[in-house]
Amino acid sequence: MATSVSMGENHGVHGNNGAGQLIRVILADTQAIFRAGLRKIFALEDDIRVVGQAETLPQTQSAVTKFSADVLIFESALAANPVEAVTELLRQAPRLKIMVVTPASDEQLTLDLFRRGAHGILSREVEPETLVDCLRKVAAGEPWLENQAIHWVMDAFRGHNLRPSGARPKVQLTPKETLIVSCVTQGMKNKEIAVRVGTTEQVVKNYLRKVYDKLGVADRLELALYCLSHHVVDGVKPPPIPATPHNGDAINVSAASAAAGATASGPTTPSAPDSPNTNPPQKSS
Repeated sequence: MATSVSMGENHGVHGNNGAGQLIRVILADTQAIFRAGLRKIFALEDDIRVVGQAETLPQTQSAVTKFSADVLIFESALAANPVEAVTELLRQAPRLKIMVVTPASDEQLTLDLFRRGAHGILSREVEPETLVDCLRKVAAGEPWLENQAIHWVMDAFRGHNLRPSGARPKVQLTPKETLIVSCVTQGMKNKEIAVRVGTTEQVVKNYLRKVYDKLGVADRLELALYCLSHHVVDGVKPPPIPATPHNGDAINVSAASAAAGATASGPTTPSAPDSPNTNPPQKSS
């Protein structure tokens, strides 16, 4: 039987960082020390509660039916065939979101798990802060992949190995939105996008929120898959990292901004001016 964890175990000392409902988690891992480490990490968060543990696949299958949980953190090594195991676990608990922990980055395993419905895939060496962030995003319904895995999914999609379900009508994006989306499809984060298009991270977030609403997508990965499927950014190249002269030499604006908080220069590719956005909702993109 799966081992129950006391509901009163988490005595969080930090706020929930704006998170809403309590996130109930089942830990399924072969190593007791790893489970203990995760419990200590989650004990510092007021919005995360470990409700069950398992160290074998049968225990995991029992736990997902016995405990009411939102997210299962599942070690791939628990099953000889982790892809089939995820499929079966989701059949047992269709509303459960599964984060799969792999011993190392593996392209084929990542693609197979993603196809079968895994909500998050991360390597065992993940930093605690990243793990907590991943857990919250997955609990909120967003898929979570590491940067390399995003590129694998994009490449597989371009090769027609992955297709999103359902078709949406095409929507016209502004030139600035198209530039930003082209950066997203290349796996860039908001900070790098801001440097390349000559704006701020908050403005990039505002633009992405508008694009999400226009296209009816929920997150960056879905946005990228939609844009590739509908050829939204075909022929559009992300603007290069701008450089500004310094003592007769060109310097990397991104590095200068990170070191000195300098404002990046504008992009070399023509784009529409930043549009104002009053009282933007504080939604992470």
